[in-house]
Amino acid sequence: MADIETQPRRRGAAALLCLAAAGLGGCAQLGADGGLAPVQQLTQQRLGAPLQAQNTDEDTRAAQQRVATLLQQPLDADAAVQLALLNHRGLQASLQAVRAAEAERVQAGRLPNPGFSWGRSTRGDEREIERSLHLNLARLLAWPLQQGLEDRRLAQTQAAVAQQVLQHAAATRKAWVLAVAAAETVRYRQQVMQAAEASAELARRMAAVGNFNRLQQAREQAFYADAALNLARAQQQATAARERLTRLLGLWGAQTAFQLPERLPDLPAEPADQPDIERTALAQRLDVQGARAAAEQMAQHLGLTRATRFVNVLELGVMRNGSNEAPSQRGWEIGFELPIFDSGSARLARAEALHRQAVHQAADIAVRARSEVREAYGAYRTAWDIARHHRDEIVPLRQRIAEENLLRYNGMFIGVFELLADAREQIQGVNGAIDALRDFWLAQADLEMALVGQPALDLALPPSTAGTAPAAAAGGH
Repeated sequence: MADIETQPRRRGAAALLCLAAAGLGGCAQLGADGGLAPVQQLTQQRLGAPLQAQNTDEDTRAAQQRVATLLQQPLDADAAVQLALLNHRGLQASLQAVRAAEAERVQAGRLPNPGFSWGRSTRGDEREIERSLHLNLARLLAWPLQQGLEDRRLAQTQAAVAQQVLQHAAATRKAWVLAVAAAETVRYRQQVMQAAEASAELARRMAAVGNFNRLQQAREQAFYADAALNLARAQQQATAARERLTRLLGLWGAQTAFQLPERLPDLPAEPADQPDIERTALAQRLDVQGARAAAEQMAQHLGLTRATRFVNVLELGVMRNGSNEAPSQRGWEIGFELPIFDSGSARLARAEALHRQAVHQAADIAVRARSEVREAYGAYRTAWDIARHHRDEIVPLRQRIAEENLLRYNGMFIGVFELLADAREQIQGVNGAIDALRDFWLAQADLEMALVGQPALDLALPPSTAGTAPAAAAGGH
C-alpha cells in the first residue's frame, strides 16, 4: 500500500499545510541578546553604566574581575551604581525573567507541530490501515493576533525589569550618600567628644583644687555624657548605612571592606531648571509606558476574544485509509465546536472588563506620576536652597564667631571653657551642613528616579543630631 508521500496527486493539501506551518513557525527565532537589548540601552542611557546578564560561567568570572577592579579604589556614587549592576544577584535573576519572556514570545510565534495518526485494524482476512495528518486551523488563523499579544507582553516585562534596574541604581546611589554622610558625621562627633572630654577633665582638675564649684563641674560632665551618647548613635547609624549599601552592592566576605570617600561631593553652583517637568516625566516614565502598553495589550486581547467568540476550536486534516480488500480511501475532514451551551459571552465580558480596568489604571498612574514629579522637584529645590544657606551663611558665621572668640581668649577676655563651648557649637554647625548636603543629594536621586519611574519619596532618613546637644555649659560662666 502506498503512503501519502508517494501519491503526488493526493498530497497537495498536506504539503500546503506543512509549508504554512514551517513558514510561520520558522519566522520566530531566539535572539542573541535574549530580549535584553532595550533594557541595556535604557540603562546605558540613564545611568551611563553597562548592564550585562551573566548567562555563563565565563560571564560570571568576567563580572567578578571587574568587581575586583572597582573595589581597589574608594567607591564614588557612579562606581557604586556600576558595581551594583555587575554584582547584585537579584538583578541578575530579573534579567533572566526577560530571557524567559523572550522565549515565550518565540514559542508563541511557532505553530504547534502538525499531528499524524496511524491505525491498523483487521476484520477476518481484511486488514485496514488508516493514516491522517491534521493541523489546528484556529491557531493558524489567530496567529497574528497572538504574536502581537506576546510582543506586548515581552515589552511589558522589559519595561518592568528596566524600572527595577533603575530603582535599584537609585537606591544604591542614595545608600552611598547616606553611608558617606554618616561616616563624615562620625568623624565630627569624635571631635565633639574630644572637646567635651577635655572640658570635663579640666573641670575635674579645677574642682579638685577648689577653683570650680560642683554645679559647673556637673554641667561639663553632663555635656561629656551627651557627647558620648551622640557619638555612639552616630556610629550605629554609620554601621547600618554601610550595611545597607553592602547589601545593594551584593558584596560579602572580604569584599565588605570596600572604601568610601571621606566626604560628599560639593553642592552644584546652580540647581537644575525643569520648566516642563510633568511632560518630560509622562514621556519618559517607565510605569506610564508600561500602563499604556498594558491597555493596548488588553485591547488586542479584547479583539482576539471577539474574533474567536463562537468558534475557538477549528481543525483541518487530510486522511488516507488503505485496505487489502478494497481500493484506498482518501479525503479531508474539518472539526469545530458547536456554540450551543457556551456562546462565549462570559469570555467577552471578562475581556471588556479587563480592558476598561487597564485604561483606568493607566490614567491613575499618569495622575500619580504628575504629582510625584512635582513633589520630587519641590523637594530638590528646597534641599538645594537649604544646603546653600548652610554653606554660605551658617558655616561662615560660625567660623567668624570662632575667630573672634579666639582673639578674645588670647586677650584673656574669655576663659578656656567658653572657647571649648564655642568650638563645640561650630562643630554642630558643620554637622548641620553635612545633613543639608546629604538631603540635597538624596533629593536629586529622587528627582532623577521620578523622571523615569516611581521614586521612593518616603525614605526614612536617620534623625539629625546637629541640634540635639545641650547648650554650652560655659554659657553661664
